[in-house]
Amino acid sequence: MAKRRLNKQQQWRIKKIQAERTARVSRKEKAIEELTEAGELGPEQQGLIIAHYGQQLDVEALEGEHQGQVVRCFVRANIDSLVTGDKVIWRPGKSETGVIVARCDRTNLLQRPDNFGALKPVAANIDHIILVIASEPEPHDNLIDRYLVAAESTDIPVVILLNKTDLLTDQNRQDIDELLARYEALGYQVVRTSATASGSTPSPQVEALVRDQTSVFVGQSGVGKSSIIQTLLPDESLRVGALSESTGKGTHTTTTAKLFHLAIGGDLIDSPGIREFGLWHMTPQEIEYGFREIRDLIGHCRFRNCRHLGDPGCAIDVAAEDGRISYPRLKSFHRILKDMAEQQSRGLKLD
Repeated sequence: MAKRRLNKQQQWRIKKIQAERTARVSRKEKAIEELTEAGELGPEQQGLIIAHYGQQLDVEALEGEHQGQVVRCFVRANIDSLVTGDKVIWRPGKSETGVIVARCDRTNLLQRPDNFGALKPVAANIDHIILVIASEPEPHDNLIDRYLVAAESTDIPVVILLNKTDLLTDQNRQDIDELLARYEALGYQVVRTSATASGSTPSPQVEALVRDQTSVFVGQSGVGKSSIIQTLLPDESLRVGALSESTGKGTHTTTTAKLFHLAIGGDLIDSPGIREFGLWHMTPQEIEYGFREIRDLIGHCRFRNCRHLGDPGCAIDVAAEDGRISYPRLKSFHRILKDMAEQQSRGLKLD
């Protein structure tokens, strides 16, 4: 896949940031070495990253005399990117600080592309992703499919949660029911609830989803993710973005990924709001894999270099004609492929 080319100003900015980062790492490593040589670091023990703040992370001690405590830790320079949900090996230092010396194996990693197309880790060791949609703002299948494609590439199970069921009307009920039925037919779990109707306590449907699981809520702004999280974490001062009456669009409210322990059992990772998953960094093959009903059709087209965009003898088009693929999903697949190609083309023209 062709890589996006950056202009001179972007290249200069990246080099400047890297130089500053290298300088910070050098100073940090020197401080850590001084603590080590002075014997001011305690024994190695296991911990859980519950929040990430730039160069420092909050680690919950899982064993030893500090068990249950949250310690602000630095990270050794030889450790790759750490995210909320990672289990680590750390050593306690002075004044309620510590040093992370190793990362334990992950079961999975949720990532999303940044503004430059590079993948940015968001959270690790997740049991399932809860994709929140709502009766208002109106759910769109193409946006849902983008989330599903991104999630499928991580092999993390996805649950589609329809919120604000109290706003279902005779005008929108049939369209939303048909939309959800398409995903249920593909094997996705679909759950319906209303955070507003449940008041200050979580709805039974949401409780059943998150109990004894590590969950991440994602979805378009304004669908009520923060409201749902507040019912699960009533003691946490999470800001809720008000839905604009004039535009119908929500506002981004969460600023950093943080892990919370739930009173009913399980963990919740509250991640930054994502209005739309950018998928242009992915290959067409990865997009194909992200559509469950398309995976097994790959390699069965008449031509080996089929683009799956109306090419003659395309196995995906034949499957749509036979009813094995819904036309809305086929349309969404085509749109994602076209958007990805256009964004890659624009990126290649940036000199």
